[in-house]
Amino acid sequence: HLQGTRAFISGHGPLAADGSVALPVGKIGREPTLEQGYATARLTGLAILGSLQRALGDLDRIRAWGRIFGMVNSAPGFHRQPAVINGFSDLILDLFGPEVGAHARSAVGMAELPFDIPVEIEGEVEIDG
Repeated sequence: HLQGTRAFISGHGPLAADGSVALPVGKIGREPTLEQGYATARLTGLAILGSLQRALGDLDRIRAWGRIFGMVNSAPGFHRQPAVINGFSDLILDLFGPEVGAHARSAVGMAELPFDIPVEIEGEVEIDG
């Protein structure tokens, strides 16, 4: 959703190249692993970038990544949600650099996520007018 100089990003999950939910699904800390969770957070970042590209026409319109809310489908006792969401943050910092890509972030555990996806991310970016 675009409003003035902000783009609000609805919750996204990891997508395969054909647009289907990427595998593996499940609760991080049981199945899939932390490393697979990191990879799904990165895939979620790619899905978000695709949505922003379609909405903005050009990712160069992004002036700053503001706020990110990362949700991790977590097995009981799993407490490394920030390490999972690093898959998203590392991608954004690699692509946009620290000046544009640095962002405020929450990484929280959830008992369930839609379609049993391991990660869901939403957020907000500042764009040019």
